[in-house]
Amino acid sequence: MRVISPSDIISPLKRAIQDANFKLDTMTTQALKSAQKSESSETGLYVLSEILENVDIAGAEKMPLCQDTGVSIFFVNWGQECTLQGDQSLQQILDETVRQAYTEGYLRRSMLNDPLFDRTNTGDNTPAIIHLQLVPGDRIEITFLAKGAGADNCSQVAMLKPSDGLEGIEAFILEVCRAAGASSCPPWILGIGIGGTFDTVAGLAKHAILREVGSKHPDPSYARLEDKLMRAVNELGIGPQGLGGKTTALAIHIESRPCHAASLPVAVNIQCHSNRKASLIV
Repeated sequence: MRVISPSDIISPLKRAIQDANFKLDTMTTQALKSAQKSESSETGLYVLSEILENVDIAGAEKMPLCQDTGVSIFFVNWGQECTLQGDQSLQQILDETVRQAYTEGYLRRSMLNDPLFDRTNTGDNTPAIIHLQLVPGDRIEITFLAKGAGADNCSQVAMLKPSDGLEGIEAFILEVCRAAGASSCPPWILGIGIGGTFDTVAGLAKHAILREVGSKHPDPSYARLEDKLMRAVNELGIGPQGLGGKTTALAIHIESRPCHAASLPVAVNIQCHSNRKASLIV
């Protein structure tokens, strides 16, 4: 059994969280630059150039890519041959990591004590949201995702009928995109979840965002669907920051799971162009 010290997680993950808020990953940056080559709208081109200038400034000055530094979400693949040293839980360790990262990095803290009756700020962006999965092995992989409210507020879940089929899924996705418009800061990375259950399909959509921008789905059928949806979403004309143009989505990623014969769950989770994520292997 491998023993993991809290310090093995907190110190390197804190730096990764701060870097994710200051530096846009290479593949998302490349997708924005590629979009400039195909964008025909003069306004769209101007907005893309402003976004890329913001990326440069944020990285150079160690300033947040976006003022909404989001909810701290962690996807943890925990090797079942690992155990934590001491009496702190994983929740406590990741909350301490977020506390240090957001306080020392001067990142905006947005979490509230209660959604209805005590909407006072917790003061340190905790608690974190944790998705934990036990996996074989003796290592831990932690992926951080900063999720701003603008894009998340425009995300939706639908429990379609099986008879709605592929056409129903496509129609729902496009309607979510139309309704989101400028409110969710396009161009987007769209995470699409299909299958599972009501409580898991949104998680599939959120997890799909973690895929590297520009990567292809390993299943050819879903890869073709991603390409088809990408064309359809960009034909909506919403464009960068909702001001018109061809560049509404930078990528569309789908994750699917088996589901009940009487169900067809689908979820759309929108991630804005400030695609802030980081991974750590311990």
